[in-house]
Amino acid sequence: MSDSVELSPVDLEILRLLQNDARVTNKDLAAAVGIAPSTCLDRVARLRDTGVITGQHASVDAAKLGRPLEAFLFVQVRPHRRPLVDPFIEHLLSLPEVRAVYHLTGPDDFLAHVATSSAGELQRLVLDELTSRDEVARVHTNLVFQHWSGGPLLPPGA
Repeated sequence: MSDSVELSPVDLEILRLLQNDARVTNKDLAAAVGIAPSTCLDRVARLRDTGVITGQHASVDAAKLGRPLEAFLFVQVRPHRRPLVDPFIEHLLSLPEVRAVYHLTGPDDFLAHVATSSAGELQRLVLDELTSRDEVARVHTNLVFQHWSGGPLLPPGA
């Protein structure tokens, strides 16, 4: 069973435009997709109500906030059981350096995207917040030199 929602071409265009600029006014959005502002407001509300739109976010430059060193931490947790996993995720999400956490398949259990002020702070994060925990069996660190964001996410074939 699929959780996907039936979307019209207008809905898809609304999603594309909002993902490119979530600050666009309803009036400008409506004009861009060729519908009345009241109709546009209803469509955006429906996209929120059905869970297609899950929020609005500000993109932040980590370096400008004093966190120029970004890395991906691949973490193996042993034993990989819910009584250890849930508190571990909570711990990761409580750390100010953590930007995102992913639960994975394969040899690593988690991927944490982090941003720190320096290599020393990254080392402190790994040693004091991760490998010091009994359930953490291994941490593999990859530094991020540069990143690019993809375009708007739309359904297959849209």
